Amino acid sequence: MADRTWPGATLVAAAQRGDVEALTALVYGSFPHVHRFAHSLCATPQDAEDAAQEALIILYRRIGMLRASGALASWMFRIVRNECLRRTRALLDTSPGRADAPAGLVRSAEEDALSRLEADRVVAAVAALPDDQRQVLVLRDIQGLPGRTVADRLGLSTAAMKSRLHRARSAVRDELATTRGTDDDI
Repeated sequence: MADRTWPGATLVAAAQRGDVEALTALVYGSFPHVHRFAHSLCATPQDAEDAAQEALIILYRRIGMLRASGALASWMFRIVRNECLRRTRALLDTSPGRADAPAGLVRSAEEDALSRLEADRVVAAVAALPDDQRQVLVLRDIQGLPGRTVADRLGLSTAAMKSRLHRARSAVRDELATTRGTDDDI
């Protein structure tokens, strides 16, 4: 059975002091947890692998920034979450059909801020979806893959893929409608 505990505070403290063996053991000991968390949060398996790898690189390079050795799990989870959100935002920013400002016009700071807030709402709504719905939505609507390709990649029938996609779109639409009302109160 796999070890479900995070590396201990003693190992973290030794890694922070520069002990290379402790740092190596810390990275290897954190891998299963980081990997599992990335797969539960990121939109695609490829993004999850990349986010987990990036989180472990950050752990390796910045272990000295961790203030409390007992906070390793929450620190790593925050890094993975941020990396998954960054990757999803990048997908949204480069998606086809994105309306950019006409040439020669510069968007105001207010328009930029509103655009970022809207993107954050969409990212949060997509991230809140169950894994099966999020995967279908990202592959179909964000990456623009054909329905048959999405179904094949996920090992689904076309009907099952369409059903999940419909549920995902409805959930995102409902979430955005709900959060739009709360943002107006600010």
